[in-house]
This record gives sequence, C-alpha cells and structure tokens, in this order.
Amino acid sequence: MHLVALLLILVFVLNTGFMFIVIFAQRRNTAATWAWMVAIALLPLAGFVIYMIIGQDSRKQKVFLQKSDNDDELHTIYRELGLGADEDDTTEDNSITLYHSGKDKYEAILADIANAKKYIFVQYYILRGDDVGRHMVRKLALKAMEGVEVRLLLDGMGCAFTPRDTYQPLLEAGGKLGLFMPPVPVRINFRNHRKLAVIDNTVAYIGGSNIGKEYLGMGELGNWRDTHMRITGGAVNPILLRFIMDWNFASEDKMQVLPEYFASRDLRTPTHEGSRATIISSGPDTRYPNVLHAFCQMIMGAKKSIYIQTPYFVPDDALFTCIRIAALSGIDVRIMYPANPDHPFVYWASSSFIGELMCAGVKGYAYTKGFLHSKTVMVDSKICAVGTANMDVRSFKINFETHAFIEDETVTKELEAAFFKDVKDSRVLTLDGYNQRPRRIKVRESISRLFSPLL
Repeated sequence: MHLVALLLILVFVLNTGFMFIVIFAQRRNTAATWAWMVAIALLPLAGFVIYMIIGQDSRKQKVFLQKSDNDDELHTIYRELGLGADEDDTTEDNSITLYHSGKDKYEAILADIANAKKYIFVQYYILRGDDVGRHMVRKLALKAMEGVEVRLLLDGMGCAFTPRDTYQPLLEAGGKLGLFMPPVPVRINFRNHRKLAVIDNTVAYIGGSNIGKEYLGMGELGNWRDTHMRITGGAVNPILLRFIMDWNFASEDKMQVLPEYFASRDLRTPTHEGSRATIISSGPDTRYPNVLHAFCQMIMGAKKSIYIQTPYFVPDDALFTCIRIAALSGIDVRIMYPANPDHPFVYWASSSFIGELMCAGVKGYAYTKGFLHSKTVMVDSKICAVGTANMDVRSFKINFETHAFIEDETVTKELEAAFFKDVKDSRVLTLDGYNQRPRRIKVRESISRLFSPLL
C-alpha cells in the first residue's frame, strides 16, 4: 500500500513538473498552454510524452533556425542576380488556369511533364504507391532518361507508407529524390504540406491535390473536390525559389540559384495583360505565420462578400475574430467544409466554430458529394487565394505551406461560380438546426473544441 502511495506521489510530482515545463519552457498562446495542461492532467506521464512528440514550438528549434538562415542566403543571391519577384512581391504578368478536380489537374501536369525540355521539379506532401503514383513516377523517369533534370521532393511523414520501390524507376533513370524530414519517434510534426511543381522555368502548379487514387476520386471517400492552379509568368520564379529552399533542407545534393533555372523578364507576358499574383509561404522556418496574416488582411479588407472552402476549419483567435467582425458588419460570409470527414475529431471542432459563427450571420454549408479538399478564399469577386494551407492552426503554425494570392476578377469569379455549384451539392446549415443538435454531438464538439489548439 505504501508503495502504491509513493508511486502516486511520484507521478503527481513529475506531472506537476511537466506542467511547469509547458508553461515556462516555451512561449505560446494561452489557449494552447491550457489545452496541453489539461492533456497532461488527464493523461499523467503519457500526456507529456505526447507533448514532446507533437507539442514543441517549432520556431525555436535549431534545425529550423538554420533553415531560415540558409533560406536568407538563397534570397540574397536571388535578389543580387535580379531574377525577378521575391516571395511576398506582387507580379502582374501571370496567366492562370484553374482545375476544380484532381483528374483535370493530373492530366494537365502530365502533359507539361511530357513536353519538358530542361527540368522538372515536383514537390508533394503525399505520393501514393498505387497505380496513379507509380504512373507519375514512370513519366518522370522517362524524362530523366531523355536528359531532363528531374527532382522529386516528398514529405517524409506524408509518404511514410509509400513503398520505396515506387521511386526506383526514377532513381534508375538518373532522377533525384528528396525526403523532407523522415519521421522519427519524437518528430512527427512539422510536415511539408506544399504541393508545388515547376517545369522549364515557365510553368508552375500550386494547390491542394496530392498524387494518388483518392485525389482522382477513386478512394474510399468517393468524389474528391479540390482546387489546383497552373501559373505562367512572374509568379513562377518565387515558387521555384521556394522549391530550391526546401530541396536544400531535405537533400545533401544542394541546388544553386542559377539564372538558367529562372524565367527572364523578356520571356514573360507584358505587364498589362496578366493577373496580379503574390506567392506567400510560412512554416517553422519563418518568423511569422505569413499565410495566416495574408488571410486576415484579405478578410478585413472585404466590402461585400467572403467565400471560404476548406476541409478543416479550426481557426485561431485572430482569424475567427476577423471573420466574425466581417459577418457582423453585414458582409456576405459563407464557409463550406466536408460533410463526410476524413478526421472526425477535427470535423467536430470545425462544426463548433462554424456553428458559433452562424450566430454572427455566417452562412454554413456541408459538402455532401464526396470529400471537399479545396483550400480557397474569394473576396468581393476581385481577390482570391488558392494553395496548400487549410484553415486550421496546424497549417498556420506547424506545417510548411504556400498560397497564391490573386487579384483578378475573371479568376475570382470562376472560383465563386465553382463555389455556388458546390452549394447545390451541399447541405445548408441552419442556426436552428445547430441549436437543436443532439447532446452527444454537443459533447463531441466541446471536447474537440477544448483541444482545438493542439489539432
């Protein structure tokens, strides 16, 4: 009996010590601190182990501070060579094609790969070892055999279960593979969630679609609704620079910022004919959550309408407040998320946030025709954003993300038309229905909302 009491006291002391570590060792927002305190209290010892695996502040880790320094050096070389717009700079000479399904985007990028003459740099969070993923690798291998420089950069966790032999044809053909932070027991966070491609310094892709059967609508979730973008023009260069930065972090085979990789100004569309585009990235290697800040700026500048599509809606306080203020100001705010979730815990948290915003006048929709993976924001039929970041804390503060922010009425209106087409395939959420939801759902939402800062 004394031994049991002693063990209980030891656990209590250790757990209390762990709580102090969470409070004082790293500066984080109050909500996240309290959420971790509750987790550690409810799960003695195990809670702290979970914290060590997924809860540490990424921006204070030495490896990311070093990546930031290395990225700054590449930025400096890029600017000194006068290669064009930097990230966060606006280019005005872009031509943009939108894809509203993974199948259309997949066919388009394969066509551009087939026509490549110089290089193909492809970066994805997930590339499955299924028929779709292997087909992509074979196409890349064929170009490598032709002498085209081919580099494939994949996230270590996103592709943790992709068989290694999936990449063998590319490697045998002379192509190169980089794995971004392969997972280890104490490091499963900080994922590179970007989906980018640059081909022959003229074409870039950015958006939400990965490579695999489910992204073509052939998975368990059925129809896969996504948004991806093909860009030509000045915005290609900052996307390419971002690829080089990430490649150099993941691979020992370092790339150089060479003029021949980048599009020169005389190869680009005249300024007055193109779309205005700004490429913004954020992650553990940036000082601020730049994508989040850009979303807040878009929303706070709205005059008439804000339409949002996201698979996960777990906003931080700043974004939540911006959206609520916009709705209370009489702006038409609409948010769409999937009715058929792939992560139920995140789904219940999303439902809680959207339910609260409906009280302020936000219109909510649950997409029912398969799975909604699109990550888009449209404001006033003039400005839009398409990229890799979800509307959640993980995308804003933990993962590596990139978004394209476009000022173009034609592009924005096309996205809005797609949004309202999706409304027809959605369940309209009502405030009465939300207030009358069963108690079991309220409990699920409350628990999920409590731990939302950790999602």
